Amino acid sequence: MKLNLKIWRQPGPNAKGRMVNYQIDGVESDMSFLEMLDLLNENLIAKGEEPVAFDHDCREGICGMCSLFINGEAHGPDRLTTTCQLHMRKFKDGDTIVIEPWRANAFPVIKDLVVDRSALDRIQQAGGYISVNTSGRPVDANTIPIPKKNADMAFDAATCIGCGACVATCKNASAMLFVSAKVAQYALLPQGRIEAAKRVQDMVAAMDAEGFGSCTNTGACEVQCPKGISLTNIAILNKEFLLAQSK
Repeated sequence: MKLNLKIWRQPGPNAKGRMVNYQIDGVESDMSFLEMLDLLNENLIAKGEEPVAFDHDCREGICGMCSLFINGEAHGPDRLTTTCQLHMRKFKDGDTIVIEPWRANAFPVIKDLVVDRSALDRIQQAGGYISVNTSGRPVDANTIPIPKKNADMAFDAATCIGCGACVATCKNASAMLFVSAKVAQYALLPQGRIEAAKRVQDMVAAMDAEGFGSCTNTGACEVQCPKGISLTNIAILNKEFLLAQSK
């Protein structure tokens, strides 16, 4: 398969970027999208050119590193998949594929397709955890009864991999889906109720401080999320935030 790639190239965070055209041949339909980029980089290196920088790690749809905007869609044209799980059979011979980094003020470009997503880490550090005292007689979590509905919703929220597709997709670059998933997974469980009020206030404050936009409930974030995180979590976040404000 022969493809025309239009890739964003930017030498550094303060440099001016531009789209560059690349022709690539020998792409197999069973290749993953990242394997296709590997092939491109091998060709570029063989010609003495600078390879394209892009994020990747596990290549199993778990880590969330492989964050690319492909033909105007976060993680590409498939649904409920990350870029590393996207296969080239989704494209046809002769196709033009436009590949860009996440576009958000809170995600500055580091180089080419790599962006700095540490803003999400700082939001997580602000309250996305539970404090447990293990010096005394801690209660085994398995002995605490939890309604199955709550357990299922908490588990679904916890599947968020923090890739940032929701931010890149949102017209306002809002991080509400990410933050709501991190808040909801604890708010729904007894272990998370102790710090619930402080958690939601601290995480929302951190989100605002990082410069993310406001949520306008268009639902694009849920559609493009590779893990299918539900907008229901945003409703849970809003409820928790209002409750915390009233205390």
